[in-house]
Amino acid sequence: MSLRPRTPERQELAAFLRTRRERLSPAQVGLPTTMRRRTPGLRREEVAHIAGVGVTWYTWLEQGRPIDVSAHFLEQVARALRLDATERAHLFTLAHYRPPPIVPGGSPWATPELRRMLEVVAGPAYLATASMDVIAWNTALSAVFGDLGAVAQDDRNMLWLVFASAPHRAAIPNWEIDARAMLARFRVEFGRHRDDPAFLKLINRLQLASHEFHRWWAEQDVSLRANKMKGFEVSPVGRMELEQTVFLVEEAPDLRLVVYTPVDEESLPKSSSSVANGAPDSALDCLMVRLVNRDRN
Repeated sequence: MSLRPRTPERQELAAFLRTRRERLSPAQVGLPTTMRRRTPGLRREEVAHIAGVGVTWYTWLEQGRPIDVSAHFLEQVARALRLDATERAHLFTLAHYRPPPIVPGGSPWATPELRRMLEVVAGPAYLATASMDVIAWNTALSAVFGDLGAVAQDDRNMLWLVFASAPHRAAIPNWEIDARAMLARFRVEFGRHRDDPAFLKLINRLQLASHEFHRWWAEQDVSLRANKMKGFEVSPVGRMELEQTVFLVEEAPDLRLVVYTPVDEESLPKSSSSVANGAPDSALDCLMVRLVNRDRN
């Protein structure tokens, strides 16, 4: 047993566990309800029994004593107390001073609210998983990066497109810089998802499909400091310089919202004649109108 000085976090942990225990009734966990109780909720020994952990260890944890317990111990306690995902993460943060390990689960999906938000964003934008699978995008992204709807679902992954798709690779002027930065960010995510089949499958595919990926993956580079400015060669208007911003989706921590915006009107190529006449006739023209009008308003 490793000891640490008592901390405010341990006091917070004690209060959190106590309130979670007291909110559960015996009937909710299948225990008899005939016994009179002086305090609400379950007893500590009942929680320990349901969790399959030692009564003494659980008692010490709830008392806020400076003990170390394993991730498995906390998982069992979270299950016994019927914590939801947010409560489970809070338990791990208080007990281990870090979020819980990520357990591979079902595929994240884009809610109707997220899809509506994508379409009101003026610039190209998409939703992706931690492994960079693209699950939703707006028409502006299709105008700049090609129609992802025409890409096979297994290939609809930003890392795959950048390394293994010749047309998408050709659309990135500073390809090596941007590809290395993307790979370094992916490596950080892989460290958090080492057992996720989606990551392992993608890595194996890219090892075979891209010499650069095979070589750079062995270099073990990690970084979240990606180059914010991204260049795209967009036919027929030419090069566009856009600033990339990545947001985490609060209700789905494994989703990232990626948005590209021009810094100013000078970042945009010259508009086509249809845009100049106020009659856009393509997704790209519509994008140009939206971006220019946004900067002028």
